[in-house]
Amino acid sequence: MNKNRLEAFSDGVLAIVLTIMVLELKVPHGTQWSDLVPLGPIILSYILSFIYIAIYWNNHHHMLHAVKSVSGPVLWANMHLLFWLSLTPFTTAWVGENGFSPLPVAAYGVVLFLAAIAYFILARTLIASNGDDSALARALGSDFKGKVSTALYAVAVALSWWLPHLAVAIYVAVAVMWVIPDKRIEKVLK
Repeated sequence: MNKNRLEAFSDGVLAIVLTIMVLELKVPHGTQWSDLVPLGPIILSYILSFIYIAIYWNNHHHMLHAVKSVSGPVLWANMHLLFWLSLTPFTTAWVGENGFSPLPVAAYGVVLFLAAIAYFILARTLIASNGDDSALARALGSDFKGKVSTALYAVAVALSWWLPHLAVAIYVAVAVMWVIPDKRIEKVLK
């Protein structure tokens, strides 16, 4: 099966996710810099979520370029990933509107955690579909960075009940780890 439709569909879904997030940003009532202060948590949560969606888009793009074809299970694994990413606008708005309160921060982390699990499943399904000797299999190897990220999300979700700002700092740290597209795939493809 050709991978182009999967990539185009995924691009469209992620574009809609970003559009929904930006439409949630409300214009302040006033014309002073001080009028932006109450919007601080909303803007910060939007920026972090935008970065996360960009990271997933970049790495999804690289991953699909490392395979020759997709299968039915790959299509479902991709939909699984898109489902969790589609919840990002909801958790982003919830975190922002409630000033990084414990439950919204935990929910945000759960979505990040489950999106990471879904990405792992997609990668393994693509490898199963393209073979253990495929470029993607060689590039990802044991996927240490992916496993560390997933573990950090779990820790942050637990911490969010007592130290929500530390949990958010962990989410930021994981984003920083991934902000550059996965070079492992680029190296294998060259």
